[in-house]
Amino acid sequence: MEHVYASIDIGSDSIKLVVCDLYQNHLNLLAATSIPSKGIKKGLIVNPELVKKSILLAFKDVEAMLGISIKKVIANVPNHMAEYKIIKGECDVPGDLITSRDMINSYKAGIRSNLMPNEEFVTVVPIDFKINGKTVMKDPKGFPGKKLMGRAMMVTTPKKNVYSVASILESLGIEIVDISVGSIGDINCFKNDNFDKGISAVINIGADITTVSLYNKSIPVSTKIIGAGGRDIDKDLAYMYKIDIEEARKIKENFALAHTRNADKFDVYETMNEDNVKIKINQSAASEVVMSRINEILTLAKNELNDLTNKPIQYIIITGGSSNILDFEYCIHDILPTANKGSVKLIGVRNNKYSTAIGNIIYFLNTLKLKGMNYSMLSEDDMEELSSPRENTNDDTMLGKVFGYFFGE
Repeated sequence: MEHVYASIDIGSDSIKLVVCDLYQNHLNLLAATSIPSKGIKKGLIVNPELVKKSILLAFKDVEAMLGISIKKVIANVPNHMAEYKIIKGECDVPGDLITSRDMINSYKAGIRSNLMPNEEFVTVVPIDFKINGKTVMKDPKGFPGKKLMGRAMMVTTPKKNVYSVASILESLGIEIVDISVGSIGDINCFKNDNFDKGISAVINIGADITTVSLYNKSIPVSTKIIGAGGRDIDKDLAYMYKIDIEEARKIKENFALAHTRNADKFDVYETMNEDNVKIKINQSAASEVVMSRINEILTLAKNELNDLTNKPIQYIIITGGSSNILDFEYCIHDILPTANKGSVKLIGVRNNKYSTAIGNIIYFLNTLKLKGMNYSMLSEDDMEELSSPRENTNDDTMLGKVFGYFFGE
């Protein structure tokens, strides 16, 4: 065990907290939890006190698994009204070889000059660098040069998006070591070398909202928010069968299919409606309700993509908790035949609702690599305690599995 990293995604439906270890350039899952959230609507915090309680439960859950306290995280902030701006800058290289500090200095001036008073800086994604006005490369570290020009994509959001999250975590004694947005996390969770060659998109279907993000060679360029998500499916089922919303959610997650193709009209779910009358719901009918709403959401997302670009999109990935519904891929085939359902590769947490949290860790680690830095969110004492054998340890959830997701897979 070398370094440990934690990432939190504060969503309308749940708080996702993931803790991973990087060992020999492989990412291991140590712990992950998803706690129902309260006080969040359409991805924005509306009741900080309720959100605090949900976050505390998530941290207690993970700390019970690990046996140590987590006090530092990468925090995801809302994508709402995110801005993406290409910035440029140039600097003199004081030494014989270009360093990571020179790379940062090359576009630092561009960050300052392009940041508006009502905006908060979230992150910057390097695009490329030009050495001595000639040679262009993505990572010039270690190469000789006297002048370095850098291009990067600066991501900003309204200040309230950042401060609403930061103030809650800081009040709980949690230090934020980095912030990110969903468009960054999702692309880093799913991308491969092919994504760096053209235009791609990620559609994240959450509980209250669906986020449509467009990328050029894996660099985020635009994000649109659609006011519809998985909770609308719950409401449709509740209205159709006159049942409470929690029962509707159970039907969506455990009984209905996303598409009617494989639905069985003889497979029946028995429950009580609001009039306390026993009813029987067949799978085919329930799946038709689910499919109708999913198709609507995917159609809205497709329209947003058409508005964002008139260029062909090579790769479209669908993620988010709602994409876990069985047979979801058939809806994708009907509405967006060139798209694919995402598949989180981290063994032990194969669920698309974690894509943002996991992707933000991957992005953070790749940023550290570019800067030539080592960092861990745990102290040496915490690392020693975490590595020590403990009783009643569940190897499947505590130690996770190893996979070469990046740095050479």
